Amino acid sequence: AEYLSSKVERARPTMMNADMDAVEAENQVELEEKTRLINQVLELQHTLEDLSARVDAVKEENLKLKSENQVLGQYIENLMSASSVFQTTDTKSKRK
Repeated sequence: AEYLSSKVERARPTMMNADMDAVEAENQVELEEKTRLINQVLELQHTLEDLSARVDAVKEENLKLKSENQVLGQYIENLMSASSVFQTTDTKSKRK
């Protein structure tokens, strides 16, 4: 079928130069649009990669800070339990 259609194409008179230029210009516009879209997709992929890396870094930092907070919380608890200022006072030990 393709072979026949190409024969028919060759049998037809060739397109006028103006028509060919118009088709070429249209193809050029289409190609530029495709290129622009491809570049946009690539840029978005890079942005996504950067954001993913940033999220991972923030998660890691968050875990570190949580861990540090636990250590500090424990330390403060130990200090408070060792200090008489923070001991619960009962009526016997109150002084006037």
